[in-house]
Amino acid sequence: MTEAGTQRRAHAPISVSFEFFPPKTDAMEASLWQAIRKLEPLAPEFVSVTYGAGGSTRERTHSTVSRILAETSLKPAAHLTCVAATKDEVDAVVRDYWDAGVRHIVALRGDPPAGAGTAYAAHPGGYQSSADLVAGLKTIGDFEVSVSAYPEKHPESGSFDVDLDVLQAKVDAGATRAITQFFFDNDHYWRYLDRVRARGINIPIVPGQIPIHNFKQIAGFAARCGATMPASTAARFEGLADDPETTQLVAAAVAAEQVRDLVKGGVTEFHFYTLNRAPLVNAICHTLGIKPHAPAASAVNA
Repeated sequence: MTEAGTQRRAHAPISVSFEFFPPKTDAMEASLWQAIRKLEPLAPEFVSVTYGAGGSTRERTHSTVSRILAETSLKPAAHLTCVAATKDEVDAVVRDYWDAGVRHIVALRGDPPAGAGTAYAAHPGGYQSSADLVAGLKTIGDFEVSVSAYPEKHPESGSFDVDLDVLQAKVDAGATRAITQFFFDNDHYWRYLDRVRARGINIPIVPGQIPIHNFKQIAGFAARCGATMPASTAARFEGLADDPETTQLVAAAVAAEQVRDLVKGGVTEFHFYTLNRAPLVNAICHTLGIKPHAPAASAVNA
């Protein structure tokens, strides 16, 4: 294992955080809150709520974050992006979060609105980059700010040097944690961590993990965001397209192996992209030794 990869000792306590997305329908609302009830007893460091392309879920994100604050013991982090909004509009959202008691923001550049094409263009009156957004957040309140990181580099970055320049700018602006894009080959993470530390960037680089509950869907996500799907991983799901029960068992084994390997290398923090599905994430956490501390204190109604 590399020197950077052994930055933390494997015997240190393991901490986790979870990402949810705001519901669009009553059925999705029920699924979300079922997942929250299932995972809340694991006492995650925080839970984040995503923000749709172009800010398309702004109100639903705010509503979900507010309800988590009001009805659970969890610490919510709200996703926020730069796109399709002026600085004043974004700042108004940020102040609303601060007034509601939110103290953690996941600051992202964001994707263009649906139908606007794939090229990113900053709003002429808005924040021009994620680093610009981080700096703006810090002028409004003393937020904890998490940002993104890309072990296989961002698809739009011309090189790892450019990618690391962007991360450095976000750290210089006040980011305190980076959460990685999901990956399936841990060597990508270790090489990336070496590059980050060689740059003198010392904030936590938290591995983002996504359980493969549906291979076709997750492989599609990976292809769109530039995350490599190893042939050895794909082979383990061959022939299971019509067998969701076996898929779940294989997915749990694959994810557990990956996180155990990262723990052996000294990783102590993990961020799970739950897709509002709790069982696999709960099983992986159990494997890591993270078990319910007590029954959930909240009485959340789906």
